[in-house]
Amino acid sequence: MATNRSDSNNQGDELLIQILDDLLYQNVDITARAVARLHPHIGHASTITCNLPRSELVAQYQAKQQDIRKHISRLTKRSKESTAAELESKDRRIAELERQVDLLRASHLAMIRAVGELGGGMNKWVKFFEGYKDARDQLYQLDAMPLTLIGNTQSGEKTDI
Repeated sequence: MATNRSDSNNQGDELLIQILDDLLYQNVDITARAVARLHPHIGHASTITCNLPRSELVAQYQAKQQDIRKHISRLTKRSKESTAAELESKDRRIAELERQVDLLRASHLAMIRAVGELGGGMNKWVKFFEGYKDARDQLYQLDAMPLTLIGNTQSGEKTDI
C-alpha cells in the first residue's frame, strides 16, 4: 500500500506543479492559499506550508514569478525604439563575429595546408594533436580542417589527418 501512497503523492506533485505553472503563466500571485484553492486534494494553505518539499516548490515558483515580473517591468519601461536599436546593434555584432569566425577558419585551414606542404610537417602536427581528438573533430565540424590527404613533398607519403 505504500506504493499507492507514493504514486498518489507523485500524481499530487505533478498536479501541484501544473497548478503552479498555470499561476505563473496567468501572472496570478503565487501563494500557498492560491494553490490550495485550486488543488482538489489540498484543503488548506497549511497543508503546503507544513510540508517542506511542497513549501520549497512554491518558494521556487514565487522566485521565478518575481524574476519574470522584474524583466517585464524593465521591458515596459524601455521604448520600442531603444529595444529595436539594441536588437539591431546585437544583430550587427553577431554578423561581425560570424565574419571573424569565417576569416579565422580560412586562415586556420591555410596554415594547416602550409604545414602539410613542409617536409614531415603534417606528421608532426598530427602527432602533436594525437590526444586531442575532440578538438580535431570540432575543427572538422567548423570546416577548419582539410578533408583531403596532404602529401609531404620530401617523403612523398600522404598523411591522414
